[in-house]
Order: sequence, then structure tokens, then C-alpha cells
Amino acid sequence: MRFVVCFSLLTLATTVLAADPKPDRTPTHSDVAYGPHARNVLDFWQAEGQGPRPLLVYIHGGGWTTGDKKQKAAAYEPFLQKGISCAAVNYRLTPDSPLPAPVHDAARAIQFLRTKAKEWNIDTQHIALTGGSAGACTSMWLLLHDDLADPKATDPVLRESSRVCAAAVSSGQTSIDPKVIEGWLGPNVLKHRMINMAVGERSMDEALANYDKHKALYVEFSPYNHVDAKDPPLLMTYGADMTLPSKDAGHGIHHPVYGVKLKEKSDSVCHECHLLIPGTSKSDKYANANEFLIAKLLAK
Repeated sequence: MRFVVCFSLLTLATTVLAADPKPDRTPTHSDVAYGPHARNVLDFWQAEGQGPRPLLVYIHGGGWTTGDKKQKAAAYEPFLQKGISCAAVNYRLTPDSPLPAPVHDAARAIQFLRTKAKEWNIDTQHIALTGGSAGACTSMWLLLHDDLADPKATDPVLRESSRVCAAAVSSGQTSIDPKVIEGWLGPNVLKHRMINMAVGERSMDEALANYDKHKALYVEFSPYNHVDAKDPPLLMTYGADMTLPSKDAGHGIHHPVYGVKLKEKSDSVCHECHLLIPGTSKSDKYANANEFLIAKLLAK
């Protein structure tokens, strides 16, 4: 497989946020409400250092249907030791709160964190995202989408920027449009509940029967549709199994082809996008996702 290259291809990735086992570090601030809903809460670990500190925000996976921000804090140690603060976000879940709720909640969390910049010593020019699966999809959408800031909003949080400086993600969906991804991956991917529950449907049959009703959501919340040359840099990691059609729902929803498709589109517009697939895509610039994130967050 060949890729058009505008930037150096990357070396084999390690898992995003991988770290040596260490005792969990207690958050500086826990379960801080960033919005009106019960799941609109985040944890924040404040790093030491002179001047405002860069911030890495973790968005959990779970197909937008399950999951929690409670990741072992040891995973944040490589960043905290470099003077990078960390945050982990919960958000509303589908199908009870279908799109745009999960993604817009994450956007609001970024905006809220900017309102805490002075109090929590955050460098608002250096905020990056990470996450896996649905958390990766959300992270990519926020990275590539236009700014959601509304200068005229009565809510001061919504006046803040939702833009970030970089994202490194694993096994993310670059499209959630069932008609697109079936063409990319075959029919098994449509067996995964993420795709129908994203739009509030209890089955894929119902989602397809009502496709015209949901098409605008599928198009809007597919990161693939928002790439342009001015977007901040992205690093994606995937597993090595390139088998097509996808073997089953789990393989399909995390398939490396999602990354291949976005990488091809990014290269076509010269957007900085790095794809790491064992045995398929590697580079001599970044050894892993943590290295990429640290480099982008500490850049002058």
C-alpha cells in the first residue's frame, strides 16, 4: 500500500497513553461540572512548571454508548513529568442522548477548560486531545471541525474556542456514515451498535430505514468530511489486521482502513497527518503517540 506523502511517515506506534505501572496519582480536581448534565464532569491533574502549562485532554471510548473517564492515572505520568497538565472527560451517552450530544459535550469540556486557564494555569494555545475508538472519533472531529465558539452566546463557556493544537488517537472511526463505511469495510461493520445508536436508533435496520432522516448527522460527525490543509496535526494508530471485508463488528469498527482513508485525504490537501499501522505504515520522525503529543504540546 502506498501513500502520497506531504509529511514524514511515522514509525510503529505504541498505545496512546501507555506507561510503566506506577501508583495512580490523585487528580488535583475531581468530578468538576463543566455543563448541566450528570455526565458533564471532568478530572484535572495540574502539572508543575514555570508559566502556564500545556494540557492533554483524554476522551474515553465505548462506542458513545458506554465508558468512563476513570483511566489509571499512571497513564498520565509521562506527560505530568514533562510539565503537561492532563484532564479526562465524561460525556452523555447514546442512544438516550444521540448525536450531537456526546461530541458537543466534549467540545464544551474544552471550552470550559479554557475558562479555567488562569485558575488552573493552562496554556490555552497548547491543548491537545487523545482517546481510543469513539473517543478517537470525537477527538478527530474536534481537531478537524471549525471552531464552535459563539462570541454572542449568553453562556460565557460557549464564547470560548473549541480548537486544539494536535490529537493522537487509536482505532478511531473517521466516518460513521453506514453507506460509506460499508463500502470501505464490508457488511460486518454495520453489526456494531455504535452506528445505529449514534442517531438514537435501536437497530441498524431502523437506522438504514430512516437513513435520509439521519444522513445530515452521519455526514456532520464523520471527521473525514472536515479535513483541510489548515487543520492542526493528527497522529492515528491502528492494529495490524488489514483483512477485508472486516471479520466481525469489533474488527470493522476499529479497522485500519479508517486511518488509510483519512491519511489519503489529508495527504491530498497537505494536512499533517501521521498513520501508524504495524507492518503497513511507519516513519522515522515519531517513535510513538506519546512522543508526538509531547513534541506538539511543548512546541514554542
